[in-house]
Amino acid sequence: MTMNLRAFARTAPVAALALVAGCDLKVTNPGPVQAAFLNNPAALTAIVNGAGRDLGEALNWTAYTGGAVTKEVLPAGSTAAFGISVRQQLGILSNDDGGDWWNQAQRARWTAESGVKRIKEVLGTSASNSATLAQALIWTGFSNRHLAENFCDCVIDGGPKQAYTVYLDRAEAAFTEAITVATAANNTSLRDIATAGRASVRLLKGNLSGASTDAGAITSNTFVYRMPYYVNTVDQYNRIYWASANQPYRAHTVWGTYYDNYRRTSRDPRVPYDSSLTVRFGDAAVTSLGGQVRWYFQTKYPARESSINLVSGWEMRLIEAEALLVGGDVAGAMTKLNVRRLALNLTPWTASNATEAWTALKRERGIELWLEGRRMGDFRRWKALNRPGDQEDMTGRDLCFPIPLSELETNPNLR
Repeated sequence: MTMNLRAFARTAPVAALALVAGCDLKVTNPGPVQAAFLNNPAALTAIVNGAGRDLGEALNWTAYTGGAVTKEVLPAGSTAAFGISVRQQLGILSNDDGGDWWNQAQRARWTAESGVKRIKEVLGTSASNSATLAQALIWTGFSNRHLAENFCDCVIDGGPKQAYTVYLDRAEAAFTEAITVATAANNTSLRDIATAGRASVRLLKGNLSGASTDAGAITSNTFVYRMPYYVNTVDQYNRIYWASANQPYRAHTVWGTYYDNYRRTSRDPRVPYDSSLTVRFGDAAVTSLGGQVRWYFQTKYPARESSINLVSGWEMRLIEAEALLVGGDVAGAMTKLNVRRLALNLTPWTASNATEAWTALKRERGIELWLEGRRMGDFRRWKALNRPGDQEDMTGRDLCFPIPLSELETNPNLR
């Protein structure tokens, strides 16, 4: 069995062996190596880093395309390369649209879960208090949460189709184990990351009590755990930034979205965008919007290496607010969801009944998690639970990525 040396390549350069014979220079490719070579404690950190990098690439794809479908941004031009396809502009996520989103997300899950297994095999009993194992479990949790929030169905390693909630079960189990291991390792940072991650998953599962308890354990509002991006290669750039950085793409715009007018009236720093006096329009005509549209480029991610939040203390306050609202405590919910607004000197939301409170919660969560790859999961669960309150109209728009043809055609359990 061989395993590609992806994880090592991301963390440090690997020297090739040059064999010189006269004027003949030959290089041996170090890429494929025996999997047994990874059964070395010194290799484990690189394996874990590789799992995180795979999740970063997966999030890069779904956060951008998902954000276009949920109207966090609108198309501003090109449909190829870093653009938004015609069907995606209409909110259609088709199974013949390529398998990039699925392949990246499934690879992230597999890499993390396989890394956990290998770490346990290599470290044996000492894995129980290993920070390296805790980090691998954290990547496992976030990778499965990512799949649950963005994909319609669950498939595990060529198996049959299952409910997407299976991903949530796997995520919760991984975060729970990470909490135990991090606590044993006396690593409070990893423990808090895993606890916050589990809070977000328990909310998605409808375990409001558990979610609220976990969220309450994160007492710092400014706590945040981010997915980093890099300038090494285009694949490692923040895709949302690069697709509208005018180098050369101007493929999406904040113009015409809810966040456009909201930002104008509130000056909320969480949904920043800008415009150019000289470059006024996107890079092509947009049929679905009637031609060229104004180019308002998001600035939440101002650089190629801008990171994306995976979980934060402010999100924890919104989880607590939602739990209170489901429990009928409108006043308590409004107090929690306005904590962030008051900290930013913004006008707090008001509500005289539960429906108005749900509207405020949905808006505030959309603002706080803008362009973080989380919106489709929220829309889907609120729709399934028939939660009241106004929100962005998603009529006729898909709320999850389907299993692609590449999986349907090669997985014998799906034929």
